[in-house]
Amino acid sequence: MTAVAALDEARALLREFPVVDGHNDLPWALRKHAGYDLDALDIAGDQHEHLHTDLPRLREGGVGAQYWSVYVPSEQPEPVAATLEQIDCVRRLLARYPAQLAPALTAADMEAARRDGRIASLMGAEGGHSIANSLGTLRGLYALGVRYMTLTHNSNVDWADSATDEPNVGGLSAFGREVVREMNRLGMLVDLSHVAATTMRDALDAASAPVIFSHSSARAVCDHPRNIPDDVLERLPANGGVAMVTFVPKFVLQAAVEWTAAADENMRAHGLHHLDTSPEAMKIHRAFEERTPRPVATVSTVADHLDHMREAAGIDHLGIGGDYDGTAFTPDGLDDVSGYPNLLAELLDRGWSKADLAKLTWRNAVRVLGAAEDVARDLQATRNPSLATVESLDGTAG
Repeated sequence: MTAVAALDEARALLREFPVVDGHNDLPWALRKHAGYDLDALDIAGDQHEHLHTDLPRLREGGVGAQYWSVYVPSEQPEPVAATLEQIDCVRRLLARYPAQLAPALTAADMEAARRDGRIASLMGAEGGHSIANSLGTLRGLYALGVRYMTLTHNSNVDWADSATDEPNVGGLSAFGREVVREMNRLGMLVDLSHVAATTMRDALDAASAPVIFSHSSARAVCDHPRNIPDDVLERLPANGGVAMVTFVPKFVLQAAVEWTAAADENMRAHGLHHLDTSPEAMKIHRAFEERTPRPVATVSTVADHLDHMREAAGIDHLGIGGDYDGTAFTPDGLDDVSGYPNLLAELLDRGWSKADLAKLTWRNAVRVLGAAEDVARDLQATRNPSLATVESLDGTAG
């Protein structure tokens, strides 16, 4: 098959089975670059230099459903209030573009949006700090439409260890396991991206519903703590969960891991946080890159992860979570949300079938949310809302 034929076939498949993307940080980008002024950064218009995401490029990329991340940094003052502002941003986007974006809370809503030709819009909270150790706040986020929560972000919470922090509780604490159980009772997906491998294993032990990794790749292919070890991938069939490959170069390309460590140290030497993407920070990044050329990930790099993840977990347990607008750099060919057809064309060239790709793009992600809803209906018939606290289960005040 020629490259042009593969790309045409990929686009045709996406018209029937569009991409469900597990993680996009557009709401935080809108806060950072425009103070949530949707007129200043109108995503209905032309490409914006600060954004990977707008409605024309989502259409070009064949996106049919998007989990918008309602992310706030773990060091954010009053994280619950900031998370509510992120939710408000998503709701304002839905109200502003009703012909393009469809509110979605369930798997059935996702299918209805696909039939209508709109992009199903769901929300995921990135980091357990957003609930401030409160199961009541967790229930409140669910009531406002949040359908997954990543248990940690880059730092530990009192009840769960992050992949990129020093171990604290050794995975999940007793309260952390209660958070997982309450999420299962609600029908909120437990997201294990960003968490330590010990937390992944503890969550799988505690969960009665499928889990997701909203934006993580394979550790066997790129040895970064944000990625998923094989023993965890191998547990997904029994759990029913889905691992959604991410595109972030420093998580998918081994050479980029070392380069990023050096670049982060350069940022700290200039008194800046290593995740800062402000104009000042990007100027420093660019100067470092001129001195030390950045290793470039490609579509093939990401496909290597998917090939391995399919071997470890099986085709029924894979998805896509690009992390657009949450990363400074992207792979060649996956520069923004218009690039998904390039990935599918690469996989077609590697022998993936159309049925495989339909699962990767649409069917697996819709199935996992529906399965979580089924578990929640059963649990709600037998289990009351949890009243547990960190103090009562872990003996700490948080």
